Amino acid sequence: MIGDRYVWLTWASAFLAPWAVLYLAFPKNRQTMLWASLFTMPFGLSEPLFVPKYWNPPSLFSLAQYTGFDIESLIFTFAIGGAAAVLYPILTGRGTQPMAVRDKHQPLHRHHYKALASPFIAFPILYFLPWNPIYPGIIAMAIGAVATVVCRPDLKTKTWVGGLLFLSYYIVFLLGLEWSAPGYIERVWNLSALSGLLVLGIPIEELAWAIAFGLYWSGVYEHFTWSSLTRAESNRSRSG
Repeated sequence: MIGDRYVWLTWASAFLAPWAVLYLAFPKNRQTMLWASLFTMPFGLSEPLFVPKYWNPPSLFSLAQYTGFDIESLIFTFAIGGAAAVLYPILTGRGTQPMAVRDKHQPLHRHHYKALASPFIAFPILYFLPWNPIYPGIIAMAIGAVATVVCRPDLKTKTWVGGLLFLSYYIVFLLGLEWSAPGYIERVWNLSALSGLLVLGIPIEELAWAIAFGLYWSGVYEHFTWSSLTRAESNRSRSG
């Protein structure tokens, strides 16, 4: 539809507004945000795996339809990666610090790289099963979140709370999408290939993807960079 041509671009770009606000308002989290966003952005190149099996959004220059790739996915992944990584520390007033050397040598950290690699190993295995590609994406990130908690118990609260925070954050944007472009979800998502379960007009798969993404990505910076969370009190004292 001609009227839908710029909806995906507008919606993806809308995620940049809160990203910019968080980046400017919370300078202690800027490094985490930028790192997480740049790390997440290349995953926008996975769009051909999901178009048109999961959804088929009209895109800028019709790139998604002709190539499977699109510019909007890179904007979208950049914006949500940074936000997912910092919602919890911003809410709690906590920052990050390098992990103590002695802590890096704890027995659980023998599995550090296995935990980090788990979603990237699980996804291609699950992808070739006879189901919609969104399901292996959800399960792979959930596996990564569980592996993170097992390897890094100190990130357990950040993982679970961060997942719920990102789910809430994402629902607001989905409701805004449907409000601003009524019927867009029905027209663009391949609902016939999914479970058919809708919550507030949103496919349950989209909500499951959001919480799985939030669970994994909320702790991705600390896990990859061998960082730990500071106490809220010490974080506030440094800001003063």
